Amino acid sequence: MAGTSAPDPVSLDEQTSKVESAYSTTYQTSSTIRHRNPVLEDYVFYAELQRASDKASDEKRKPNFGDRLYQFARGILPVDFDLSSSTAVEEQTLSLSDLEIEKVNAWRALRQASWAGAFYLCTTDILGPFNAPYAFRQNGYVPGTLLYVFMGGMAFYCGGLLWWLYVKLDSDRFPVKSYSDITERTAGKYMRFLVTWLVFIHMIVNVATTSLSAAQSLHQLAHGRICFVVSIIVWIVVGCVLNQIRTLKRYSWLASSAIWINILVIFLSMGFIAHSPPNYASAKASYKIPAGPVIKQAFATYPFYERINGVMNIVYAYGGATIFPQIIAEMRRPMDFLKAFSIAQALIFTIYIVYGLYVYSFQGQFTLAVAFQGVSKYSWQTVGNVFNLISTIIAGGLYGNIGLKILYVNVVERFLNGPPLLSVRGRFCWSALVIAFWWTGFIIGAAIPQVQTLSGMVGAATNMQFTYSFPTGFTFLYLVQLDATAEDGAYTPSGVSQRVDSWRDVSRWKRGMFGSVKTRQMKLQVFKWANFTVCMAALATAGLGIYGSGLSIAAAFNSSAATSFGCAAPV
Repeated sequence: MAGTSAPDPVSLDEQTSKVESAYSTTYQTSSTIRHRNPVLEDYVFYAELQRASDKASDEKRKPNFGDRLYQFARGILPVDFDLSSSTAVEEQTLSLSDLEIEKVNAWRALRQASWAGAFYLCTTDILGPFNAPYAFRQNGYVPGTLLYVFMGGMAFYCGGLLWWLYVKLDSDRFPVKSYSDITERTAGKYMRFLVTWLVFIHMIVNVATTSLSAAQSLHQLAHGRICFVVSIIVWIVVGCVLNQIRTLKRYSWLASSAIWINILVIFLSMGFIAHSPPNYASAKASYKIPAGPVIKQAFATYPFYERINGVMNIVYAYGGATIFPQIIAEMRRPMDFLKAFSIAQALIFTIYIVYGLYVYSFQGQFTLAVAFQGVSKYSWQTVGNVFNLISTIIAGGLYGNIGLKILYVNVVERFLNGPPLLSVRGRFCWSALVIAFWWTGFIIGAAIPQVQTLSGMVGAATNMQFTYSFPTGFTFLYLVQLDATAEDGAYTPSGVSQRVDSWRDVSRWKRGMFGSVKTRQMKLQVFKWANFTVCMAALATAGLGIYGSGLSIAAAFNSSAATSFGCAAPV
């Protein structure tokens, strides 16, 4: 993987800003020809064309497991077109203007990232090992291990579903560029609006969490001589300055380096913890427990809401699916994403289990929410804190940039008809948004100054949805709509709709929910309803997690030295 740069989803958005206007024109052209807006049949047909042309243009590539998964649920939509014909590639640009064709070709040229680059970004985006020991503290050896195995397996399955939806819906003519695009094509425009705001909330709370982590490191470096809320303000100011940079084209190598910094901190802290007693002072400040012998439990006996908060920290640890569609969109071979994701997930799971069990075995009930801060020697704390500050700056900058661009594109440009991001007037709007964004993060972080409880709330409210609920729910909705097309007339590109009924008719709902009598596949129906069941279970777990995290936040204020907007630190 040497010499391979990680794909940068934010950079992708910047590079493609010039082509997005052309794509809106493309949609209008298609609507004029067909006298309607694009529907699922259009997305499915052109995605089939895209995968066929990708396969034809890369004959040396050997089929893998992803190719076999792609075949699942094919052949349901009736099509009056030879997908293997030599005109498949030309059909993507048929009826488009010369300018639009040029923009489509520009989009194709952007897809250059390899599977190794995708592995780097998946790992960088997901890996957050320093809460793993705390999750074992809250749940014990047995539940903690089982939960990391189960939630990791489900996160891998749901990440695979996002990839599957991507290859089923993406094409040069109708490209998938973000999570919101998949949302709109499976659940409609109103759901897209909700998901877009959830992504924004997710990013701004992540900024608050990273600011808290950095503030704790700075507070320890200063021997507690600096007010904790001032420590948070320092990193809010740093974030405001950092995010004045609107482009992150030169930032991707920093994102790649974050993984190596985290791994370095892991190995250093494992060595330090093995030769240092727990940080009793910080444990007392966090949990109000006195110094004493280390106690480790197979099954934790903490209150139920605290164990739920530990589960949500595990959910938070596997979060990262929000930008998966953007990673795939930049890959030269989207079918290879599963290989990159599989290796990344295996590495992340191994790190979580090894590091979490190791630290908890040495520190037991004294394990802190940010594990490397649990050593008692100041010099060893300093090493971990310095490296943490570096990785936190990288993470905060990425979260801030992504969140701000989501807000700018969807609110300032789309709803308020504001100036383009890269224009002169856009610079002033951007700067004002940066200040408002980071200081909102300050209010959240200073109001809830416990990293572990805030991470649990984020895991329940947003990560649970993007990683588990939405992929399974959108897969169910996609299959319902796809099954409903089974008895429609044969689809022809640029033709009129051949639907035999509408969603106002019971017959279409019956076909969508249970499949057509003519083409019903029992495996497909089981798969569809299994995803619905998992989606409902994930939503119920999220509700329970929000409730448990809320109680944990309230309890943390009673047991922790930290208070809202106060000088006392939680460690």
